[in-house]
Amino acid sequence: MIEEFLNVSSDKLIESVMQTLYMLGWSLFFGMILGVPLGLLLVFTRKEGLLNNKVFYFLINGIVNLVRSVPFVILLVFIAPLTKAITGTRIGTKAAIVPLVFYIAPYLARLIESSFLEVKSGILEAAKAMGANTFQVIWYFLLPEAKASLVLAITTGTIGLLGATAMAGVIGGGGVGDLALTYGY
Repeated sequence: MIEEFLNVSSDKLIESVMQTLYMLGWSLFFGMILGVPLGLLLVFTRKEGLLNNKVFYFLINGIVNLVRSVPFVILLVFIAPLTKAITGTRIGTKAAIVPLVFYIAPYLARLIESSFLEVKSGILEAAKAMGANTFQVIWYFLLPEAKASLVLAITTGTIGLLGATAMAGVIGGGGVGDLALTYGY
């Protein structure tokens, strides 16, 4: 049925879906590795944060805002030299992961920051009053209190990243975006 409707073989469709899932999984994984610490740093170094550091917050906040404001297609082209240095190529599914990570990490950082800021400040103050160090505040107080909001934030980020994987097809990144571009005409 799909083969008759789209002139695309089911093997090609399955291959494209698998490429999309590959890009989505790896870029979300690496994006979380970068985004979660960035989100935590944004929360802790802000004016009311536990580690109040105006200069550090200003720098991280500026970088996150700058990268988030660049449209993804421009980001794809802008970091192509870095992509080539990391992967050895500028096209393909593996090469698309680099710009996808640069796209999702600041986006997740902002979502995670929002989730952590929803935790009542009294809980963090109580944790510090009990003598908890920064790691204990994060692990035993902040994460459990923000768990539901974090799941929603990661889900929202994943959906945004899925849209970006389709745009990665523009640079020959493979996946359903490439399939749509190739067979859509």
